[in-house]
Amino acid sequence: MYRVAWLVLLISCAASYLVSPGTNNKPILKPDLTDKTQQLTGRGKTLLDSVVDTGKLPDLLRPSFEDLRGEVKEFYASLNGSLAWISQSKPTARARAMIRLLRTADEKGLNSWPYDGPLWDSRIARLDQASGAAEADLIAFDVGLTVSSMRYASDLNIGRVNPRSLHFQMDVHDRGMDLSEFMKGVIVDGSDVVSEMRDLEPPFPAYRRTLAALQTYRELARQDDGEPLPVPGKTLHSGDLYAGVPRLSRLLRLMGDLSAHASAPSSRVYEGDLIEGVKHFQERHGLEPTGYLDQETLHALNTPLTRRVVQLELTLERWRWAPHKFVEPPIVVNIPEFRLHANDEHYHWVLSMKAVVGTAYLHQTPVFTSEIRSVILRPYWNVPLGIQRDEFIPKIEADPAYLAENSYDIVDGAGNVVDEDAVEDELKDKLRSGQLGLRQRPGPENALGLVKFDFPNQFDVYMHGTPSTELFSKSRRDFSHGCIRVEDPVSLASWVLRDQPEWTVDRIWSAMHGENTVKVSLSKPIPVLIVYGTAVVMEGGEVRFFEDIYGHDTALERALAEKERFQ
Repeated sequence: MYRVAWLVLLISCAASYLVSPGTNNKPILKPDLTDKTQQLTGRGKTLLDSVVDTGKLPDLLRPSFEDLRGEVKEFYASLNGSLAWISQSKPTARARAMIRLLRTADEKGLNSWPYDGPLWDSRIARLDQASGAAEADLIAFDVGLTVSSMRYASDLNIGRVNPRSLHFQMDVHDRGMDLSEFMKGVIVDGSDVVSEMRDLEPPFPAYRRTLAALQTYRELARQDDGEPLPVPGKTLHSGDLYAGVPRLSRLLRLMGDLSAHASAPSSRVYEGDLIEGVKHFQERHGLEPTGYLDQETLHALNTPLTRRVVQLELTLERWRWAPHKFVEPPIVVNIPEFRLHANDEHYHWVLSMKAVVGTAYLHQTPVFTSEIRSVILRPYWNVPLGIQRDEFIPKIEADPAYLAENSYDIVDGAGNVVDEDAVEDELKDKLRSGQLGLRQRPGPENALGLVKFDFPNQFDVYMHGTPSTELFSKSRRDFSHGCIRVEDPVSLASWVLRDQPEWTVDRIWSAMHGENTVKVSLSKPIPVLIVYGTAVVMEGGEVRFFEDIYGHDTALERALAEKERFQ
C-alpha cells in the first residue's frame, strides 16, 4: 500500500480534533454516489491540502512536484473537496484511460517512467482488490495521477527540454497552456481522454508520420541481428568480391531498400540488385547514390537501428517546440536535410527544393522562427562586417582591382558610395573598423542571386538565390555564412506572392532581369521555421536520415539525460 504513515504525519498536529469518538482513528467516507468523483471527508480535505502544499509525494518515481505545486493546488481547489480520478473508492474510467496513455508514453517518443508508467497497473490492482481503501491511499493515488498527467500533458505539448537552453530561438512557454484548467475542463470533465490528449500534440502530418516511423524502426531494431558489416580497405564497385554480401542483403531487405522480390545473392560478388538497394539506401541517408560501398556508406549501414530510433525520438521532441498554429501556411527549412518545404493550410508540402545552409564549424545557420515580410528582386548585398574584415580585406590586399572586378562599392554609413580609384591603407583601416562598408551591386553575379526573401531576426539571416548553382548538385550542402540559399528562387517567389496575383511568374522574371531593385511587401506575412531534424519522413512514408552536422542531436540527448538524472 502507499506510505500511509508518511501522509498521516503531515497533519499529525491537527489530526486530534478531526477524529470523532468511536471512529478508531479512521476517516469516515461518505461518498455521494451521484457525483462523478469521490467527495472527501473534512479530514481528507485537510490531508489533501497538506500533500499539495508540500509539493512532494514520496511514492512517485519523481517525488517532488514543486514546479507544478501551484497548478495542482489550483486544480484541486476547483474540485470543491472531491478527488479527480476516484469514484466509490475505485479508479474511474477516465483514470484508467489516462494510465494507459502514461504506460505507453514511449509510443510518443517519450519515456514512461517520469509519469510512473510502470507502476500504475499495480496501483490500480491494489485499489480494485481492496474492499475499502484508506482515504490517504486514495488521495495519494489521485494526486500522483494528477501530477503524472500534468507532466505528460506538458511534455506532449511543448517538449521535455526548453529549446532556449540549447540556444534555439523558439518560445514554447509563450503558448500559455494552463495545466490546471486543462486537466479540469478537458480531462476530468471531458468525454474522451485519448482524443483530448491527442489534441495537445503538434498538428502536422510530418509529426504523425514520424510517430508511425518510430514504431516501425523499433520493430526493425528488434528484428535485426546487429551483425556489423566488414569494412574493406578500399571502395567496392560492381563485380568486386565482398565477404559481407549475405549480411548486406539481409539488412537492405529488412529496411526495405532491397525489394522483397529481389533474388538472394548466390555468391560473395557485389552486383545486381544489391547495388540498386545500396543506391536507394544512400539516397535515404543523404549520400551520393553512386552504388559504391565506400567508407561513408558503410558507416551509415553499420549505424545500429536503435540509433535511428533515437533520431526519430529527437525529431519528435523538436516538433513539439514548433508553434502549433499559423495564420498562414509556413515555410520550413530543415538544416540537416538541406531542404526547404512550403506547406499548404493542411501542412502538406506543395513546394520542395534543395537548400544550402551555414557551414558546420564556423557559420552555423541558427534555429528560430520568423516571417517573410518582403521579397526583394535584384537585391544589393551589404557585406557583413565580419566577412568584410576577415575575407575581403585579404582579397583587396592580394588584388587591388578585386572590388571593381566583382561589382563592389565602398559605402559610408548612410549608404553613399565613396569614390576612390584605389583602396589605400586609410580606407582599409576604415573597412576593418566598420566606419565604411562594402556593398555589391545587383546582377547575376551578386552573392544573393536575383531574389532575396527578407524576414526580421536577430541573426541577420535570410533566404536568397545564388550564382553558385553547382552547389545544389552536392549531397552535403553546408557552404554558406549562415544564410539560406534556395535552389529555385523564382518558384519560391511565385509561391510567396501567390496572394498578389499581379506578381505573375513572368513579371517576377522580368523584374529580376530589369534595371532596378524592386521591393515587394507581402500583403500577408508568411511564417518561416528554421528547424533541425536528422530524421525526416516523406509524405509517401519513406524514412530518411541525415548526419548531425552541427552536433545538435548530441546536445539534446545530453540535455534530456541531465533532466532525467536530476529529477
